[in-house]
Amino acid sequence: MAKQSAGILLYRVPGRADSLQVLLVHPGGPYWARKDAGAWSISKGEYEANEEPLAAAKREFAEELGIPAEGTCVPLGEIAQAGGKHVTGFALEGDFDPERFRPGLFEMEWPPKSGRRQSFPEVDRVQWFGLAEARMKINPAQIAFLERLQELLRNG
Repeated sequence: MAKQSAGILLYRVPGRADSLQVLLVHPGGPYWARKDAGAWSISKGEYEANEEPLAAAKREFAEELGIPAEGTCVPLGEIAQAGGKHVTGFALEGDFDPERFRPGLFEMEWPPKSGRRQSFPEVDRVQWFGLAEARMKINPAQIAFLERLQELLRNG
């Protein structure tokens, strides 16, 4: 069975209606250090079959950003990423100051086959993007979440 992941796409509309911005996260660790275009993501994480996707999305949001996901989360559906992982997305209107970002850490063997374990941030960068730039930065499969959010806001 494909891995299941759930996440939250935080958005804000500062000023004009056409100024929609989304908050994306850049994965930490050595594999992602030099990747940018197509490497960013909504704040998300894996969950087990006995956990509800929204509960997992809120948990991961709090773990990755250090703040709770407060407010009404609106479903954005599910997408399948290139590696086979299925991601369930939710939209949440809110604001976040990237300066307040305090990443959680994970541990892995690095360099590979060295026997040494090192800690790395789960997420190494958090940034607001306008939709045009977000489309270039986000994992290509997750562009569907941006489109669904736009449609949702357009239709009220």
